[in-house]
Amino acid sequence: MIEALTLDQLRVLVTVVDAGSFSAAARRLGRVQSAVSTAVAKLEAQLGLALFDRGTRVPRLRDDGAAVVAAARRVLREVEQLRALSTSLTGGLEAKVSLVVDALYPLGALTELARGFAAAFPTVDLRVDTQTLSAVSVRVLDGRASLGVVSPAGLAPGLVRHPLARVQMIPVVAPGHPLARARRPIATAALQDAVQLVLSEREVAGVPDEAVLSARTWRIADLHTKHALLRAGLGWGNLPEHTARPDLVAKRLVRLRVGAWADDEHKLMLSAVHRDGAPLGPAHRWLLGELAALCRRAVA
Repeated sequence: MIEALTLDQLRVLVTVVDAGSFSAAARRLGRVQSAVSTAVAKLEAQLGLALFDRGTRVPRLRDDGAAVVAAARRVLREVEQLRALSTSLTGGLEAKVSLVVDALYPLGALTELARGFAAAFPTVDLRVDTQTLSAVSVRVLDGRASLGVVSPAGLAPGLVRHPLARVQMIPVVAPGHPLARARRPIATAALQDAVQLVLSEREVAGVPDEAVLSARTWRIADLHTKHALLRAGLGWGNLPEHTARPDLVAKRLVRLRVGAWADDEHKLMLSAVHRDGAPLGPAHRWLLGELAALCRRAVA
């Protein structure tokens, strides 16, 4: 007869244990003691278990009873979460948010974003995906993501754009690479035979490669792989300044001066994007604000 169990019976049981006695539980619940005793007795009958040892002056919880109480607490906690979720949804809170970010978005900022989101919206599921260039816009446009962070090259028509912060791209190379010895701006001709590591689209239909000066290129579709190959001395290429910063300080990478580029030439504005007309509930609006604030702090 476990199907006949009620939430009230579980609450009474937990209250008896927390209060220390049937009489104390009755006072806490505002009921007569007989009603509390009856509720627990019915629960025992439905479970087919004796939860309390009644051979003592004050009924003592048995081992089986302790296991049932632990399960009852879990059920009541889930019910409270369900109630909170229902209240939130009827108030306009989203059930889930799907976020896709360009790999240029600072990883530390993304971690802080997720931590803050979990605290602010404990009932909302969050999905986070990292992509490169036009793949971000594609996922927002086809509905796989409700919110995206895109670089200028990957921005597609049909999306509403919210500027976040500018990311400075800088040319770097490992200290053991021949280009690291240059003491003046490197001429384009001197780069022709040097392998340039280029962040490239995964799909052929994506945007063309940008900022390519060398005749020899390795195309890489993942920023973290490009970073590792640069540190390994396998070529030169651009990295976000916030990504390269720890390696520059530790002298694992060296910043290059490229004659064809001004120092601030490759400063890219990251933007949050969503479909035009898409409803933005409280969780999405919170993300839009935090994406900008955390990004600006990370790239400063």
